[in-house]
Amino acid sequence: MSAPRADWRERAERQLGFAFHTIDGKPYWDETAAYVFEAAEIDGIEEVTGELEQICLATVERIVAEGAYERLGLDEPAARLIEDSWRRGDRNLYGRFDLSYRPGQPPKLLEYNADTPTALFEASVVQWEWLQTVHPAADQFNSIHEKLVAAWRWFAERFGAVHFACVAGHAEDRGTIDYMRDAALQGGVDGRFLHIDEVGWDGRHFVDLERRAITCLFKLYPWEWLLRESFAAHIGPSGAVLVEPPWKMLLSNKAVLPLLYDMADGHPAVLPAALEPGAIEGPVVRKPILGREGANVTLGDAATPGTYGAEGFVYQAEWRLPEFDGKYPVIGSWVVASNPAGIGIREDDQPITLNTSRFVPHFFV
Repeated sequence: MSAPRADWRERAERQLGFAFHTIDGKPYWDETAAYVFEAAEIDGIEEVTGELEQICLATVERIVAEGAYERLGLDEPAARLIEDSWRRGDRNLYGRFDLSYRPGQPPKLLEYNADTPTALFEASVVQWEWLQTVHPAADQFNSIHEKLVAAWRWFAERFGAVHFACVAGHAEDRGTIDYMRDAALQGGVDGRFLHIDEVGWDGRHFVDLERRAITCLFKLYPWEWLLRESFAAHIGPSGAVLVEPPWKMLLSNKAVLPLLYDMADGHPAVLPAALEPGAIEGPVVRKPILGREGANVTLGDAATPGTYGAEGFVYQAEWRLPEFDGKYPVIGSWVVASNPAGIGIREDDQPITLNTSRFVPHFFV
């Protein structure tokens, strides 16, 4: 336990522009504790993260080669977008592996947030500012910002202008997209913002409110939602490059977990998983294949409410989060351009991580 800085709210708002530090009157950013690692532990998490990313990329290649889309509930138009995107080599930008980690044991992959991962700004900027003022002699597994800026240089060289879109009226999404746009500006991108419902179509191109063509779009908006929009049929013909690319649909769908297990060839970080109930021996966790933020998850006698599950569920071998003083942390391990980049930790008073779970900083010695 540690004492929060007396001016942490002022720092969050005025210095960092961190507007969503409090949720429902309770701190989301939590300085009352911090997680301390040894350098060897950080090395291990970084190594496993890189290996998991390579397993994921190999799994995408296998799905595309075999045309195994039906198993993930994807229809023919989605499959066509995925195949074209993968074969073009569309560049991915970022993702977050959620890991359960107990000291002395290998991390375990719970799921991969491959399409619209959040908690990025707090992992990259907010906890780094905390480290510099509270533990300046320590270090932190956090090169997220530098790697994002470098990754955006690739897009700047090829597209120049990139549009950034999210839903209106959502503080966390707007904070995340503003941060991503700032990193892109530092990478040389001409970054232009609009809300997702402001994306137009002129018969040949997606356009913004000023009728400028959208050639590259960073969308903080899930692919499964995007494909339900009226303009979804124009995505392919438009020629626009979307970030994350369509092939990330395969990895953001939890139905991929059994395929990852098959591809992992016994890797200790990957848990057994199946789409059929009863196929996994022993206790399992049931998750909706297109669920978000811990909704509609069943873990033992606990079940969270929500509106997900219509598309089906995946059953994963149970691997509970560790408990420290009644708190359950999950490590979000980030990749940028498929390279390990840092971690952020979410913590809750119960073993299922939710959208209200606190963000707690870390450092290592």
